[in-house]
Amino acid sequence: MAATKATVEYLIDDFLLHLAKDKRYSNNTIESYRVDLKQFVEFLHEALFESLSDPAIIETIDLRGFLAGLRRGGYSTRSIHRKISAIRSFFKFMYSRGIVESNPAKALILPRLEKKLPSFLDFAQAHEALELPDTSTPLGIRDHTILELLYDTGIRASELLGLSLDRINAAEGEIRVHGKGNKERIVLVGPPAIRALEAYLKIRPDLLSKKETPDFWLTKNGGALSRSDLYDIVHKYLTQVTDGKASPHVFRHTFATHLLERGADLLTVKELLGHESLSTTQIYTHTSIEHLKEAYRKAHPKAKSRIKKV
Repeated sequence: MAATKATVEYLIDDFLLHLAKDKRYSNNTIESYRVDLKQFVEFLHEALFESLSDPAIIETIDLRGFLAGLRRGGYSTRSIHRKISAIRSFFKFMYSRGIVESNPAKALILPRLEKKLPSFLDFAQAHEALELPDTSTPLGIRDHTILELLYDTGIRASELLGLSLDRINAAEGEIRVHGKGNKERIVLVGPPAIRALEAYLKIRPDLLSKKETPDFWLTKNGGALSRSDLYDIVHKYLTQVTDGKASPHVFRHTFATHLLERGADLLTVKELLGHESLSTTQIYTHTSIEHLKEAYRKAHPKAKSRIKKV
């Protein structure tokens, strides 16, 4: 079916462009919206084909039919929550531009999400992971530097991959990173991570292929390190120290949790993580409390009896 200005497919493309240019959403967020809305279009194709050319005929009952199909299909509450958010944002976009006279998605209720505490490493696990790379080899030095930076700064995977030489100020112990919404911030880097960066810069020419590349992180073949490459590197080492999650984000959670456990205030941690809202950072206070409770239960001789009486 050829796309015209009237089609839902065209409007979705326009909406995603709006998210990228006007809202400055990350590529990962936009891709999630694209996947969810594509699934919605597939539903319309089967259940309400005429709406593909005229979205104004879509009613709340049609949207609820789509969600009911997701529940029957076994989708998790979190997935359904994300898809409802995508649909609500899309219809809000169409309504704001006068494409639809009313917003049928406004009546959709977001399912309540169970709050999950983030996975993190304890001090021993974190330091053990940092010692695992073989720093007698160029790849081992690269891996060690990656792990040091993730743990020392709490930066996101995308921020790490976007690092470049001109954003590193070793003398001041700082790096500049582009966070969510392409917002730049200064991140503090401790001496161990600075030393690791300097060691990596010395061996980086050994990883370069014949063709010079501006990318900071390199593979063994001299190409740019991808997001999946980064995940594989972190996963390789974290699975040796923990049975839990083993992604780059675990280091971000670990960074925040360890700071709070050592007495850092919440506002400082918020700034260091680059969070927009303090409520986003507050989940780490719950993580710290749960960690203390667990340590108490294991270590105190009367902990079990006290818990039973409560």
